[in-house]
Amino acid sequence: MAIDEEVLSLLERVRSEFLEMPGLRLTSNQAARLWALDRTTSEQVLDGLVDSGFLGRSRDGAYLRTSAA
Repeated sequence: MAIDEEVLSLLERVRSEFLEMPGLRLTSNQAARLWALDRTTSEQVLDGLVDSGFLGRSRDGAYLRTSAA
């Protein structure tokens, strides 16, 4: 299954934000507001970055870089 260019661009944008801001911790709702996404899209992008090992989830459900998890 090919990944849409728009989705790839969004993944890179979100990944870049986490790289540029060490210690960034966001819930899916916060991420949706920050990147002007609906909650479902926000969760899909963040979960994709979790699946790739780039992000992890804290006990309270926030997404953060795995090095900070």
